[in-house]
Amino acid sequence: MPFAPPLPMPAEPAPHSPIHALYADHHGWLQSWLRKKLGNTFDAADLAHDTFVRMLAGQHPPTIAQPRAYLTRIAQNLLANWCQRQALERAYLQALAAMPEALSPSPEQRLLILQTLHEVDAMLDALKPQARRAFLLSQIDGLKYEDIARELGVSLVTVKRYMQQGFRGCLALMTD
Repeated sequence: MPFAPPLPMPAEPAPHSPIHALYADHHGWLQSWLRKKLGNTFDAADLAHDTFVRMLAGQHPPTIAQPRAYLTRIAQNLLANWCQRQALERAYLQALAAMPEALSPSPEQRLLILQTLHEVDAMLDALKPQARRAFLLSQIDGLKYEDIARELGVSLVTVKRYMQQGFRGCLALMTD
């Protein structure tokens, strides 16, 4: 097998680049803001990091008129997703605690189930609100399509389209 040279490391931002300045000027403030919201330094640090990663994924280099407002908006969205995941995990762990020990899944199975729940949650979150609501009314509440159409004030064809979107998302999860 021929020798492959190592891959080049990504370049560090120059000390005077807009990215470096944005990070240096606002990271501490953002992490402090998140720490006040969460009451937890470690999760605040993770979410602050994720905020800058998300920001950098969107623009190269970022040109932002009001950086704190922009970073706050990204952080709020990430925080909302984080809170949803935490609530989902708590509900799952409560359900596990209520199970007889003999029926309780192994730690490996628990991890797989949590990962799957996170993937399903992300898939549902990617749907438009009406499509997500229609899908959940059908799959969780057991409503018929006609009842969903009445509940949402949309046509039966629209409900069927929403359901297709939900099922396509589920199918995509299964094929991954």
